[in-house]
Amino acid sequence: MEKLPVKIVSWNVNGIRACTKKGFIDFVERERPDVLCLQETKAHSDQLDETILTPLNYDSYWTAASTRKGYSGTATYTTLPVEKVEHGIGIKKFDDEGRFVVTQIHDVLLYNVYFPNGSAREERHDYKQEFLKKFHRHLIKKMASGHKIIVLGDYNVAHKEMDVYDPVRLSKVSGFLPEERDWFQQFLDSGFIDTFRYFHPDAKERFSWWSYREMARPANRGWRIDYICVSENLKPQLKSADIWDQQEGSDHCPVVLELEI
Repeated sequence: MEKLPVKIVSWNVNGIRACTKKGFIDFVERERPDVLCLQETKAHSDQLDETILTPLNYDSYWTAASTRKGYSGTATYTTLPVEKVEHGIGIKKFDDEGRFVVTQIHDVLLYNVYFPNGSAREERHDYKQEFLKKFHRHLIKKMASGHKIIVLGDYNVAHKEMDVYDPVRLSKVSGFLPEERDWFQQFLDSGFIDTFRYFHPDAKERFSWWSYREMARPANRGWRIDYICVSENLKPQLKSADIWDQQEGSDHCPVVLELEI
């Protein structure tokens, strides 16, 4: 079967309605990704009009937090045929927060994920650590069944010292704690590839998130916490990966992967 080039983009939009006012539709029209995955949409699909739900005739698949409105949420847009959609991984306490859209596109399982932020209080830190462990366990089972897997989104974890602007100070901050960095390494060691690092192993000061509160973006005091990771069996199909750090509209920027499916 012929393989087709596919462009996949992931972006934490920090509120789809706010991002739409800052040029989201123009971005979609300009870039025309085959798959566009959003995190932190902060909206239920019934709150949105067709210009957001189906721009340029994309199909879109949404999850939202059932626990409270205006919180979390993920959406996957695609022009490709989707064979199956799931809105969680079967663990209620995680699925209820609208953190997953899982689509099967051809022979690839694509996980669009908004990982928890653990900084608010100790309870959320513990929730995040449980999420990381149980989601990883879920992925290991899927890989053992021979699936090709893409896990993309806002991981809320930076992996290496070069992935944050101040590794010494931030080593005691949620998102760059030793146990979170250890989890990320275990995740990669279990059979996943960080596609940006695969193509840019030594790139420094390439970040995907900057704090609004600290006015961090002009000085590039950022973190790389948005990833597109793939299972090892997709390595021969990888073509390029990048961070679109000039794109504004959110406190995060989009990340992109081109591969053949």
